[in-house]
Amino acid sequence: MLTDVEQTKETTKWYDIPYPASAYTFPREALLHRVRFDDEYIHLELTDGRLLSVPLGWIPSLHNAAPEEREKYEISRDRRMLIWDPDRCAINDELRLADYLGPCGESSQ
Repeated sequence: MLTDVEQTKETTKWYDIPYPASAYTFPREALLHRVRFDDEYIHLELTDGRLLSVPLGWIPSLHNAAPEEREKYEISRDRRMLIWDPDRCAINDELRLADYLGPCGESSQ
């Protein structure tokens, strides 16, 4: 079965790029700066200015804990992890920042 094909002459349109790639800021690493909670999320502020909000429902140990217990975390020395010490609170868990940044995170380190 043959079909009629209409040929068109397409051209490529080029646009000027006002800034080189070197002018943009690309984060090299993700480090924790500040942490806060609300009723539905843990908000992780990173040192490069990004804000990552993770639903508490994704983390059962935090979701089911009392709000005052959630606040008893420590930021690890390398600033890549939150730690809840069961000797200091009712939560026994660790939150690795790279686990919530997806495949582009620093999970290989």
